[in-house]
Order: sequence, then C-alpha cells, then structure tokens
Amino acid sequence: MADDKPDYTKITPPELEKQTPKGKLSNPYKDTQADIVSQGESLFRSYSCSGCHGGSAGGGMCPALTNDIWVYGGDDDTLFRLVTLGSDGLQKEGYTRTGHENVVGPMPPMGSIVKSADDLWKILAFVRAHYSGDPAYKFGTPDSEK
Repeated sequence: MADDKPDYTKITPPELEKQTPKGKLSNPYKDTQADIVSQGESLFRSYSCSGCHGGSAGGGMCPALTNDIWVYGGDDDTLFRLVTLGSDGLQKEGYTRTGHENVVGPMPPMGSIVKSADDLWKILAFVRAHYSGDPAYKFGTPDSEK
C-alpha cells in the first residue's frame, strides 16, 4: 500500500466506502486515459449499468449520466458512494437531492455487485469521458455557486 491508499483491485466498493471519511474518495484515474476509459466502458456494460442508463450512459429508463445534472452531486466521492450505496443508502448517510432529472427512479445499491473499487473507478472514468454538459459542471456544481 503506497501512499496509504488501498489496492483498489483487492477491496470492494462497500469496504472502501466504509473506511473512507466522507468527501475523501477520489478517482485515481483520469477520463483522458483511453485504456482506462475503454476498460470502464466494458465494465459499464458487463455490470449491466447500460441496461438502465443506456449503452453509452446517455440515458434510458434511468437518467443520463453524461449531462450536467448531478442529482446528488458530481464529485468523485458522491458518485462512488451513490453507486455503492444506492440512492436510499446515500440519503441515509445525509446526502440530499440537489438536482432533478426528467427520468426519476431510485438507484439500487450496486456496491456488492461491482467486484472491486478499481472496477467502479474505471466505470466512473468512462462516464466522465462521455460527459457532454457544461464543462464548468463536469465534476459537480462549481465552488463559486455553492
């Protein structure tokens, strides 16, 4: 464990979520790393994220993940926890809805389905790489507007 960071390939999303203080989860990958984004796309499809959010995360029976509407916030920490805990679990942790989509439904907790935190970080890198909204909102509401 270099730099006190866990080996993301050996820790599950729920384990990482539990041991990390709120606001401290940060994606080790960038959405500009083509190999990581490609792996994230494969994982997005293999974990059936695409079944609800569409093949390229542009929406389906559930909200698009590529626009600038972040229902709970667009920072890495919030997105990781949302996928891991689901929307009900996230709300139990004190998060509130700040954005509203046309398609509304609860996000199920996927943390026990996604094999490793590494897989989830790669999926989130894929989602960020396909972001098509206002660049100022790519990582959530800008600090100047909070």
